[in-house]
Amino acid sequence: MSSLVQSESSRAEYAAGVGVALGSLALAASVLAFAQVIPATSTVAGVAVADWLAGGLLAGALALAGVGIASRTGALDTTPDATAGLSVVAGFGLLGLATGGLVAAQTLGFSTLWPIGALVGMVIGAVLVASPREDAGLTVAGAGFAGLASLIVLLDVISPGWRWTPIESSAVFTPDTVLPILLGVSGLALAWVSAQAYNGFGARGRERGANFLVGANAAAMIVLLVVIVGLIVVRGFEPMTQSIQYGLYWGPWFWFHVPLLDQYVIFSGPILWFYWPFVMEGVALTNAVNGIAPAIVGTVWLVIGAVLLSVPLGVGTAVFLTEYAEQGRFTQLVEVSTNGLWSTPSIVYGLFGLAFLVPRLGNTNSLLTGMLVLGFMLLPLVVITSREALLNVPDEYRDASAALGVSQWQTIRSVVLPAAMPGVITGVILGVGRIAGETAPILLVMTGEPFPTNGADVLGSFSFTSSFPFVDILNTGALLEPASALPYQLFAAISAGVGQQGEGFAWATALVLLLVVLGFYAIGIASRIYFRKKLEA
Repeated sequence: MSSLVQSESSRAEYAAGVGVALGSLALAASVLAFAQVIPATSTVAGVAVADWLAGGLLAGALALAGVGIASRTGALDTTPDATAGLSVVAGFGLLGLATGGLVAAQTLGFSTLWPIGALVGMVIGAVLVASPREDAGLTVAGAGFAGLASLIVLLDVISPGWRWTPIESSAVFTPDTVLPILLGVSGLALAWVSAQAYNGFGARGRERGANFLVGANAAAMIVLLVVIVGLIVVRGFEPMTQSIQYGLYWGPWFWFHVPLLDQYVIFSGPILWFYWPFVMEGVALTNAVNGIAPAIVGTVWLVIGAVLLSVPLGVGTAVFLTEYAEQGRFTQLVEVSTNGLWSTPSIVYGLFGLAFLVPRLGNTNSLLTGMLVLGFMLLPLVVITSREALLNVPDEYRDASAALGVSQWQTIRSVVLPAAMPGVITGVILGVGRIAGETAPILLVMTGEPFPTNGADVLGSFSFTSSFPFVDILNTGALLEPASALPYQLFAAISAGVGQQGEGFAWATALVLLLVVLGFYAIGIASRIYFRKKLEA
C-alpha cells in the first residue's frame, strides 16, 4: 500500500511539474512575442507560434486538472486548506474581469456593454476559487483559465485580422499585442497553481507558489534589463561606431636636450593612432559625422561636481546624526526630511534651481547651476545610505577602540568610517546612476545650444599660483555659461533630429549614455571592492 501511495504521489508531482514547465515556457515565449523577437502570428513548421503556445498550455491545464481531481477524491495524500484565501480570490477575480470583458466585446459582440461581461467574469472567477476546497478551487481556476485561453487561440477566436477597440475612437489592439498578454498571464497562472499542487497545496504549497512568483519576478527583471540593453545596443552600435579610423606609424616617443652637445636626443617607435568621430567631435556643418563629445564632457563634469558637493556634506551629516546627535525628535525630523527630499520629483529640483539659483549665478543657465541642483538631488540619498552604513557598524568596534583610550573622533575616522565605506559607496553609486540620466533639471538650469561644437573647458578656467588663494580664475565661461549633457542631447535628438541621421544619432547617444553610466558604476564598484579588501586585511 505504501509503495502504491508513493507511486501515485510521484505521478502527481510529475504532472504538476509538467504544468510548471509548460506554464513557464508559455510565459517566457510570450515575453519574446510581446517584444516582437518572435511575433505571435509568425509560423514555426507551418504552425503559428501562438498555436504552439496554446497547445502547450492546454496540455499543462489537463495535467493540472488531473492532479486536482486526484487530490479532491482522496487518491493523493495532500493537505489543502478549506479555502484558497482572499488574495488568491482577488487575483483570479481580476483575471475573470479581463477575460469576461474580452469575451463579451469580441465573442458576444457587446461593443459598448462589455463592462457588464467583465463584471460577470470577475464574479465567476472569484466564486470558482472561493467556494470549494483549496485544491478544487485552485485547480478549477488555474486549469480552467489556461484551458479557456488556449481554446480562444486554437479555435481562432482571435484571428490574424482581429481588432479590438474598447471605446470608440480609442486605441486599437491587435493579435500581436493581445495574444502574448493572454498566453503569458495564462502561463503564469498555470505555473503558479501547478507549483502549489506540486507540494500538496496547504502551507507548503503556498510557500512553493510564493517562491515561484519571486523567482519569476527576478527573472522578469533580468529579461527586461537584457531587452532594454540589447535593443539599445542593436539600434545604436552601428551609428555610434561609424567612420572609426585607426592606424600605426613611426614617430617620436619622447626627446630631451643635451646642453653639452647642444643637441636633442629623440627616441622614436611605433605609435598607434585612433579616431572615433562620434565621441571625439561635436556637431558642425563641416563634420562628416556629427558627434557628442561636448555632451560627454558636460555629463562627466556634472557628475563630478554633484559628487564633490554631496558626498562630503552627506557623509558628514550622517556621522553627526549617528555618532554625536542624541536620538530624538531632531534626528527623526532630519530622517523624515531626507526621505522626503529623495522622493521629490526631479522637475521640482529643476524649478528650485531656476527660481533660486539661476538669478544669483549670472542670471543665466550654467554648468555650475546644474552641478548644484544635481548635488542637492544626490545629497539625501548619500545621507540615508551613509547613516544606515554607520548604524550597521557593530558597537564592539567602537567599544574596543574606546577601551584603548582612543578619542571619539579618532575612532570614527580610523574605525567606523572605514568599516562603513562600502555601504557609503553603494549609496553614491545608486545616486550617480540616477543623476547622470536626469533630463528635466538640467533642461531648466543648465542647457543652451542642444548640439554644441565644443565642450566646457573647466580645467582651462583655472591656474595655480604661489599666493593665496593659490588659484587664479582665468575666465568664468566654463562654469557660468550653458553647457550640454547626454540626457539633454538625447532628448533634443529625439524631438528634433540632426539632419537625415536623427534616429540613428539618438540611439547612438543613448548607447553612449548607457556606457557612461556603467562606467561610473564600474568605478564605484571597484572602489567598494577596494575598501572591502582593505577592511578584511
